[in-house]
Amino acid sequence: MKILFDQGTPVPLRRYLEEHIISTAYEQGWSNLSNGELIQKAEENNYEILITTDQNLKYQQNLRERHISIVILCSTSWPKIRLKVEEVQRIINTIALGDYVEIKI
Repeated sequence: MKILFDQGTPVPLRRYLEEHIISTAYEQGWSNLSNGELIQKAEENNYEILITTDQNLKYQQNLRERHISIVILCSTSWPKIRLKVEEVQRIINTIALGDYVEIKI
């Protein structure tokens, strides 16, 4: 899968998703885009999953028409996310295109 990490997503998570192609919004030069623009750019560039820590995303964006899966990590703390890495891996490996999943951390 082709995955995009939003700004708050801890980059060390990348090591646990090695079988996927991962880029960050920063690496793509998209760190200053609004959420809507970021999702649009990700879809235009064939990303299948956006991983973000922005828990307000579902209230700010109409996600019904989107063709990208969105995974919300409910924390920006890498030590806390590290404890849930197996759950993150399971969700990433089973998520359907267009799904929205929140991982409580």
